[in-house]
Amino acid sequence: MSQINAHTSAPLRHPDKFFINGEWVAPHATRRLDVIAPATEELYVSVAEADETDINRAVAAARAAFDTGPWPRLSHAERAVYLKAIAKRLDERAPDIARTWPNEMGITYSLSQVYAASVSGLYKYYAGLASRYPFEEEHRTFSGAKQALLVHEPVGVVGAIIPWNGPISLIAFKAAPALLAGCTVVIKSSPEAPCAGLLMAEIAEEVGLPPGVFNVVTADREASEALVRHPGIDKISFTGSTAAGSRIASMLGGRMARYTMELGGKSAAIVLDDYDIATAAEVLAHEERSMTGQVCASITRVIVSRHRHDQMLEALSATFGKTKVGDPFAPETEMGPLASRRQRERVEGYIAKARAEGFTLGTGGGRPAHLPRGFYVEPTVFGHVSNQSVIAREEIFGPVLVVIPADSEAQAIELANDSPFGLNGCVFTNDVDRAYQIARRVRSGTFGHNGVLTDFSIAFGGFKQSGVGREGGIEGLRPYLESKTVLLGGIPSHRIKREEA
Repeated sequence: MSQINAHTSAPLRHPDKFFINGEWVAPHATRRLDVIAPATEELYVSVAEADETDINRAVAAARAAFDTGPWPRLSHAERAVYLKAIAKRLDERAPDIARTWPNEMGITYSLSQVYAASVSGLYKYYAGLASRYPFEEEHRTFSGAKQALLVHEPVGVVGAIIPWNGPISLIAFKAAPALLAGCTVVIKSSPEAPCAGLLMAEIAEEVGLPPGVFNVVTADREASEALVRHPGIDKISFTGSTAAGSRIASMLGGRMARYTMELGGKSAAIVLDDYDIATAAEVLAHEERSMTGQVCASITRVIVSRHRHDQMLEALSATFGKTKVGDPFAPETEMGPLASRRQRERVEGYIAKARAEGFTLGTGGGRPAHLPRGFYVEPTVFGHVSNQSVIAREEIFGPVLVVIPADSEAQAIELANDSPFGLNGCVFTNDVDRAYQIARRVRSGTFGHNGVLTDFSIAFGGFKQSGVGREGGIEGLRPYLESKTVLLGGIPSHRIKREEA
């Protein structure tokens, strides 16, 4: 029996239901969403599909839990107890999370095990902020009041729209700070990857979150838009494409609803002349194998001096081209399939455009000959690419790298910035001062030195069309809070007790 076949059963107790108001409920309609395992093209699991009625039920539950339930009125320390309990159960369910992930979007099992084991840390981190974050601050005032406080209160009911590439982690980056803040949440899972949301619903039930605090539905676009439009939603937290994010923002603008958006990227690496080409190529190729390039923060544009372009193209093609593509559950596999047939067709469409524009194909460009079944694409590198071309400006979301020549360091920075996106970036140089100077000139939310680096414990998000707001760290908590100025004619008792303590 192959390793894939050993993991065909999704570890879900209620794939045919939604989690609403603390209960597993049957869907309003009978429509189903089939998840096709990307390595085998066989049915992995079939889950209930929400319609607008189901969305309305979930929002009503979250609204009631926020407006009249106990959750927003608990102390931050009391809510932190629940976050710690969620973290404990996540550690216990990590094996289940790890084996669903490859069957939904093609990540290798070796990598999904690492990621699954790390998710609990996000809930532990936000639980720790209960005692460290200044939810109430004393200020000087010129108003005539005797006590001036700036308090930070929960924004309200949050609609969290989760993509298919990293669902369990992205639920955590939204739900953990929202719950600590005192918000209630409606998780809308992706049709391609519903398992993480349903597993989290099981955990929410197990730890005893009050009814309506954490609700989970799986829906496609039409019902998702009903969530965005719903007047009972105070804030949308969305991760996905820039096109979808732009549409959501325009829908929310009419009623001034809050939102954070973590959107697309077309991030660049600048390789300076003092850095070894082979080393840079190895780092870039290794990172692009991760999740088959289906990562918004991927570094997919490689900018190098014109006189070193061919050397970079050769090194990158040799390194990326030798990637072991195959069964995501096989220990030797370095890169699995793309998430779906639609995603493979999208990537192949971009490769065809690059061929048509006459760019130099260094490696790949097709489907692996030894993998006739599954949504696989070869690791692909193009050289002599114009920064104005389609493959250099649009997010491909697959294992396709482009090498772009530059005539100077200044032009390399201009090329890196000449993009509608600004999510990630990096520079390869042995000079840390030059690295810092370039980092400050490239307009991206994260910028690394000699590696494809991100740090969600600080903050993650983008400039320009790569998003609005940040996730992770303290910056990831603030979007779930509203600031209120309170001006009092005296000092409230809880402040007196605090001063006496």
